[in-house]
Amino acid sequence: MSDLFIKKAEVADFAAAFRIVVEYYEAASVVARETEDEFRRYYLGPRNGFWLAESGGAVVGCIALREMATPPRSAEIKRMYVQPAHRQHGIAKALLRALESFAAAARYDSLYLDSAKGMDTAIAFYQRHGYGPCDRYNDNPQAAIFLRKQLG
Repeated sequence: MSDLFIKKAEVADFAAAFRIVVEYYEAASVVARETEDEFRRYYLGPRNGFWLAESGGAVVGCIALREMATPPRSAEIKRMYVQPAHRQHGIAKALLRALESFAAAARYDSLYLDSAKGMDTAIAFYQRHGYGPCDRYNDNPQAAIFLRKQLG
């Protein structure tokens, strides 16, 4: 996509960021949802992030990173979503690349993520990008698959 733009959300982008994450919640039937205050706290801090994919001036996708308390120097990938009409154009890959670049610069050692059964396309995407199985690291009731990638 020639008009694709990936940016790390700032406070001024909050409304657009929260709108796309609510769309993600509905599309993925997410049970554990952040409130607006939790979203700000989890994703708009200096060691966290929320990236927006824009195409044609509209937000069409997102991905988030949240620092974890344990293990040390680790973070969790959350809220990867690309609107159905914009899939298969490399947007998810561009979002993941931006997040991983930030994580490496922030000196995280490992990135973790969880997924629900039936999310085969998402799981295969992460596996193609170097994420492998790991032990359960959270108590997300919807999660059945846990993946991890060692950075640098």
